[in-house]
Amino acid sequence: MRIENSFIPVRGVGEKTERDLWAHGVTHWDEFDGSVVGPTVADRIESFIDDAHARLEAGDVSYFADAFPTSSHWRLYENVREDACFLDIETTGLDATRHEVTTVSVHRGGETTTFVRDRDLTATRLQAELEKASLLVTFNGKRFDVPFLETCYDVDASLPHVDLMYPCRRLGLEGGLKRIERDVGIDRDRPDISGRDAVRLWREYERGDDGALETLVEYNRADTANLETLMDVVTSRLHDDVFESVAATQRG
Repeated sequence: MRIENSFIPVRGVGEKTERDLWAHGVTHWDEFDGSVVGPTVADRIESFIDDAHARLEAGDVSYFADAFPTSSHWRLYENVREDACFLDIETTGLDATRHEVTTVSVHRGGETTTFVRDRDLTATRLQAELEKASLLVTFNGKRFDVPFLETCYDVDASLPHVDLMYPCRRLGLEGGLKRIERDVGIDRDRPDISGRDAVRLWREYERGDDGALETLVEYNRADTANLETLMDVVTSRLHDDVFESVAATQRG
């Protein structure tokens, strides 16, 4: 589903009205002709479309993130998938005021980069990665990864953000990332490690075990890269449930 299929940013257009538009064949901004809704809402939709076309052409994803309900931010992905940044961190604990970030992996355009504490993990590098992205994608990142990075590195992570935990729940996919990966058929080459294992591996590395760091980085990178696969699965399922289930009836 693309941004151009959406009408819910318009005042007076909720999910029911949007579905009515789709059911009547108005599945794209360019198909809107003023029918289906009343004249006041029609004027608002036309005004929105005029502004939205310009914002979309300018690559202003933040405009749509602000306009869309948070629960619909997954709709942004298809328009900016090449500029989406998938991010996952490992830490020495759960409290950003007392614990440290050990590794940060970012995945974009099929490439994964990992930064390691006391090597190349710096605020400057993290900020540069965030500024390259149009959309941030995490799992439980709104409650954990982003606050940790903001506290420990004072980065500005205010770009549009899809926390996959919430659209997963909308689809009935509960539990942590690894469980959801298994539920949707995403395979891993190696067994899972826990957050406690990640702390242990870092401590072993601090005591001189470089192999422990290699293992930690490998898992961090796998978590991050798999977010892209999960995002593709989730947005495809939501597209079918939210949009295609209605639009297909009109085409049929």
